[in-house]
Amino acid sequence: MLMDDPPLQVQTVLISLLSFTTNQASLTVSPSSSQLFKGESFSLSCEEDDSSAGWTLRRNTSDEIRTQCGDGWGRPAGSSCNISFMLTRHSGVYWCESREGATSNNITITVTGGPVILQSPVLPVMEGEDLTLTCRTKTSSNLPADFYKDGSFIRTEPAGHMTIHHVSRSDEGLYKCHISSVGESPPSWVSVTGEEVIFDFRSSFIQIFT
Repeated sequence: MLMDDPPLQVQTVLISLLSFTTNQASLTVSPSSSQLFKGESFSLSCEEDDSSAGWTLRRNTSDEIRTQCGDGWGRPAGSSCNISFMLTRHSGVYWCESREGATSNNITITVTGGPVILQSPVLPVMEGEDLTLTCRTKTSSNLPADFYKDGSFIRTEPAGHMTIHHVSRSDEGLYKCHISSVGESPPSWVSVTGEEVIFDFRSSFIQIFT
């Protein structure tokens, strides 16, 4: 048996939450690296729960604020965006945004004209998973490399790949790498997150008001 109608404020919250749960998108990128060399191609995609929300790609850079894919940068393809030739000015923060103003997770991309990049995950790494960082040049990804976290030396890896097993929150930080006689990568922040808990607002509110 249904209870009396809930107060207007509660109804408003309920509508907002139900709307939120049906209008979400996750930003994914390819290649999955927070650093790119100038001249490389790059694609972004809004993986959406509701295609009718009209998700588009936006970014903030040092000289642009909230510009949309196709507005002077990128080639839009539905809810995706392709950049065929990355420039250093493309460095910035990228995200998906719906017509109603809802936003996805955001990612930070660094484009360098330098000789070395650090390939690290663009999305947070789950606690307990393995984290692999790769130091590479434009032509090789298996040269001996020194790895650093928050400015402190970690270790040298002879093949240019460093794996941290079963990461924890203490592994979160600013990483970079250096290849002798070649150069150093820009720094990139690696985030570590706990297990994602998904709460079903719709079911919970239906139970509350029935």
